Amino acid sequence: MQHDELIGKVQALAQLPDRGSAERTTRAVLATLAERIPPGLAHHLAAQLSPGLADAITATVPEPESTGADPGHAERFDLTVFAGRVAARVGTTEEAAVQQSTSVLEVLDAAVTPEVMEKVATALPADIRELLPSSRADDSGT
Repeated sequence: MQHDELIGKVQALAQLPDRGSAERTTRAVLATLAERIPPGLAHHLAAQLSPGLADAITATVPEPESTGADPGHAERFDLTVFAGRVAARVGTTEEAAVQQSTSVLEVLDAAVTPEVMEKVATALPADIRELLPSSRADDSGT
């Protein structure tokens, strides 16, 4: 899915007033997601996105090889922290951040391979996984 198409779908699904809001929201969710999943997986996800969106991930999570970081290690936090980080990045409430994150993740689920999204779902705790499309959230089994 191309950058403009993805942003347009996020704008429509999240009912955001303009493309700039959709872009900021999408980048905020991607950056926060990248903090919560293993760095190696974050980079696999970024590789399937347009450069304009991939950099929201790669700017947040450097390549594991360049930092000496464990490629399987992710920061651990729950939905409250996830929503708080997205809200702070976008400049909205945590409630709106949860709703908008759900929209971004639904569009993301359609934009990348099912295998990558399954790995993302498996890497997330149950409360954040609830933001994924229901079929993905239910199938992960963790």
